[in-house]
Amino acid sequence: MDTTVKTCGNDAKASHIDRGSRQNLQQLARENGTPVFIIDHEKIRENYREFKKFLPKVQVYFAVKANSNPEIVKTLLDMGSSFDVASMPEFMIVYEFIKDLPDKERQDWIWDRIIYANTIKPIETLEELNQYKPLVTFDNIEELRKIRAHAPQAGLVLRLRVPNTGSMVELSSKFGADPGEAVDLIAAAFDHGLVVEGLSFHVGSQCTNFENYVEALQISASIIEECESRLGKKIRILDIGGGFPVKYNPEVRSIEELAVKLNAEIARLFPADMEILAEPGRFLVANACMLVAKVIGKAYRNGKPSYYINDGVYHTYSGQVFDHCTYPVLAFKEGPKQISAVFGPTCDAFDTITLSAELPDLEIGDLVYSVNIGAYSHASSTHFNGFPPAKVVHINK
Repeated sequence: MDTTVKTCGNDAKASHIDRGSRQNLQQLARENGTPVFIIDHEKIRENYREFKKFLPKVQVYFAVKANSNPEIVKTLLDMGSSFDVASMPEFMIVYEFIKDLPDKERQDWIWDRIIYANTIKPIETLEELNQYKPLVTFDNIEELRKIRAHAPQAGLVLRLRVPNTGSMVELSSKFGADPGEAVDLIAAAFDHGLVVEGLSFHVGSQCTNFENYVEALQISASIIEECESRLGKKIRILDIGGGFPVKYNPEVRSIEELAVKLNAEIARLFPADMEILAEPGRFLVANACMLVAKVIGKAYRNGKPSYYINDGVYHTYSGQVFDHCTYPVLAFKEGPKQISAVFGPTCDAFDTITLSAELPDLEIGDLVYSVNIGAYSHASSTHFNGFPPAKVVHINK
């Protein structure tokens, strides 16, 4: 498993923003207080358009867990996105926007536009899901038996275990059926009176090794072929998951480069009527959100300035814990820089954002900011130590 911590926007060109944007961020902080989490909806729309430009035949299912803000869901819904949900609360965020459709139209929409992509589901969740009849994933025989007993109206998608080498967050150790048992699991599903509609895989978050996708597509094609020849069953959906890389820094390979490989392999391996889904989360929201926080304390520790700000790893910087990602803390103030420590506001030494920020001499009350902080950050905030999450502000809606 690759547990390397990646720096999300460490390169100066990727991290810093122009003077006008910095002024806008400071103005938003003055108007709304700090910490303030700013969501740029035009950037989300731009990311969606970019994805569709390079992968025009792939239907986008936004991974709601990346950032579950309902306004983001609405923006992507208006763009034509479908949705990957992994809990009933996430399902209900999407459902709120379509609940008033006529019954038949609403049911068709759920079937066509939502996949419940958590392979392990509590019985209570399955019982609640059954009325909506969505697609759900599974990867083992015990989950299949639960679905048969508690959500028999759901359509099934078998998740495969595929290589995750080189991804920022590895997932294959926890999820996915071994390819060697895939056809037997599909056969068991049909024997239980269920219908397997598709296959899915996930190459790991922020995938930098594009061969993972190639290998996963080849594995999927072999299983689909065996299903048809051995079982006489046609698989019509292939969900290629997420992992699409965000250019946190110039060294990250582009979606355009990945798309060349994906489009070629999909055309080579699958019939034209195969429905291809994808679950981008980070790609759509990571670079669309910024955080502004305030220095609330200052000390000198271990020979360097140490700043305490009113956000930390229990809040917007939680991606440093849960997403194996560090976010540079940047200053609006100009001046000679020195290596500094930055801590969050809670009474826990674990709440350390960085011990090596390059910052000018800051004073209590000065503002700092971080960019590229939209994925797996604010969505994981807690109220630990009584500190609430950052206030959310939307721009360019």
